[in-house]
Amino acid sequence: MSHNGRVAVLSMEVNITDIDATIDFVQKRVRSNSGGYVCVSNVHMCMETLDSNPFRHVVNSADLIIPDGRPIFWAQKLLGYSHAKQVRGQDITHFLCQLSNDSNITIGLYGGSSDSILNAVERNLLKQFPSIKIVYKYSPPFRPLTEEESNEISSTINQAGVDVLLVGIGCPKQEKWMAEHKTKINSLMLGVGAVFDFISGNKRHAPKWMQKLGLEWLFRLVSEPKRLWKRYLKQNPRFIWHIFCQVVFKKKYL
Repeated sequence: MSHNGRVAVLSMEVNITDIDATIDFVQKRVRSNSGGYVCVSNVHMCMETLDSNPFRHVVNSADLIIPDGRPIFWAQKLLGYSHAKQVRGQDITHFLCQLSNDSNITIGLYGGSSDSILNAVERNLLKQFPSIKIVYKYSPPFRPLTEEESNEISSTINQAGVDVLLVGIGCPKQEKWMAEHKTKINSLMLGVGAVFDFISGNKRHAPKWMQKLGLEWLFRLVSEPKRLWKRYLKQNPRFIWHIFCQVVFKKKYL
């Protein structure tokens, strides 16, 4: 399956891909030691790219943009790509951990809201994948990093020999961070959002039936109403309206 095959969902260019092709892409990147970054796209990211030209450039410059949110891959289907598949960030993370367990691919963890969350992530991953090779982990402060700190982090990651760096500092921060560090860090970077919170047990997954119906956002809203209500109330109706305009009226967003 072609990785150049992208479809514009509003102003975000999302690859038409599947799990196998995504894992294949990661392995090729690791083997060729060519780094780069992967965006894990959902409605929130899509609307951020619509509202900000600089952020649109950051996302659309990624080496791969996978349709993580169910509405994103539904949009791809509505736009005429019937073979489009959903590729969930947490599934990719799981496959990469399995890959590290079964081969010599090394993993780095960057993000999480605290050291204790990252320690729990490492502990739980080792339980599931006893031979996983986690060679780096760091929970950055919430404030912006100084140039000196940023350079030190890049060189530490490179010295640790990280093949795949999982970056979990939330959208749009993690995408901007990956784009800024693309030329400084040798690892392939994957923006995994809240995955560390799920692996550590800090947050619960939505039930499978809700995931299938595309209601993961509702489960998360009920779990974290204070943090998420503004985002969902503002972005979800706008997304539906704009997709309607794109599909029915053939409105161009790019």
